Amino acid sequence: MFSIGDFAQYGRVSARMLRHYDAIGLLRPARTDPVSGYRYYEAAQLARLNRIIALKDLGFSLQQVGAILAEEVSVPELRGMLRLRRAELEASLAAAGARLAQVEARLRTIESEGRMSADDVVVKRTGAVLLAELSGIAASYGPEDIGPVIQPLYGELCRRLEAAGVTPAGPGLAYYEDAPEIPETGTPEAETPEARTPAAKPPAAMTANEHRPTWSREAIVVHAGIVITEEALAKAGATTDGTPGRAGTTSAPLTPTLTPTPTGLGFDVVTLPALDCAATVVHRGPMSRILPTVQNLAHWIDANGYRSAGYARELYLECPPDQEKWVTEIQEPVVRA
Repeated sequence: MFSIGDFAQYGRVSARMLRHYDAIGLLRPARTDPVSGYRYYEAAQLARLNRIIALKDLGFSLQQVGAILAEEVSVPELRGMLRLRRAELEASLAAAGARLAQVEARLRTIESEGRMSADDVVVKRTGAVLLAELSGIAASYGPEDIGPVIQPLYGELCRRLEAAGVTPAGPGLAYYEDAPEIPETGTPEAETPEARTPAAKPPAAMTANEHRPTWSREAIVVHAGIVITEEALAKAGATTDGTPGRAGTTSAPLTPTLTPTPTGLGFDVVTLPALDCAATVVHRGPMSRILPTVQNLAHWIDANGYRSAGYARELYLECPPDQEKWVTEIQEPVVRA
């Protein structure tokens, strides 16, 4: 038997904590001296103490710990709880990091107000491009919502292009559009699980003719595209009508449109129309810090007699592993105000 002081030392806890566990019935001493009231513990009780501390550190209340131990939680079950708690903590850390990044971006925006030179913006016409793409839904147009959607889309698109033998012919180009709105309550569509709980379905890679759920008014369809050629599609045996094709054949060239077309290879293709008039600016660094760049661009557009004509496109000119070295051209469609 061990005195409470020795047992506390072996368990790496305080004697005061052991007294509290005794008082609430969570860990009773093996023996209590009836005269002195001294508590004594057995080495075998360290196993229960370890479980108590582990569960408490996982975020359970002492009342919950008692209930769990009453069910004789096993080591594999504890391991499962640990994995779940680790995932929750990692998600919390990621969310906190994202919030801090957005605060930093707002601060940079405030600091850079009025310092953008007119030479930084170029008004030009962009050409039509053929893109291989995957799309998904972001909760809003904010960087904190776009980033977690578009990054996995690009990773999956690159994997599918490689599997299909389609070699990119140019950089990545992302474009955006409003997501379909949630139907009015009472309509047949509103009774679907997706309409009732749109947030329950995580953003995922979707080809154009797959069912898209209805979303809130702020939701955005994210199109992650990479420039390719019709020759590369033909070599891979891709089609533009969703039916199986054979190598060396493909449909007629696509007319510029914002309607993606399935290829039968796990991704869509779209011939993105040219922008007749785009105010463009180069953003350097990670996209999580794009806010100062786009807001400075907004100031330039307003000051020079233009107005926005839609969501900006993002042309990823350089995307090395170090995001601090990313170079992205923002292409904002504009018209004269």
